[in-house]
Amino acid sequence: MSTISKNANEVDKKKTEQKTALRSFLEKLKRPFLAFDRKVDGAISFFIAHYGKTKFMVAMSKKIQYLGIEGLWNKGPKAFIYFFLFYLIRDTILYIIIPIWLAKATS
Repeated sequence: MSTISKNANEVDKKKTEQKTALRSFLEKLKRPFLAFDRKVDGAISFFIAHYGKTKFMVAMSKKIQYLGIEGLWNKGPKAFIYFFLFYLIRDTILYIIIPIWLAKATS
């Protein structure tokens, strides 16, 4: 009975050693990324946290919610066109190009 628990403890120790090795490796990768993110005022982490939206896109989304599309167009057609193109490019990459690439890579 004690040999079984001894083996289980050894397995647990190996797993924790693997986890700590993985965590230390991820920390080494994370440090330069966070340093660069601080240099660009957190734009990269914002972009990741908001699923590929820039601060401009988030602000324009809020404006569309309370002005409506026509109201936003009347307020500034140039900003509306930029907003539309950003979404068009982002959605094309996320929902068309990446799935096609993944389908080709896996078949």
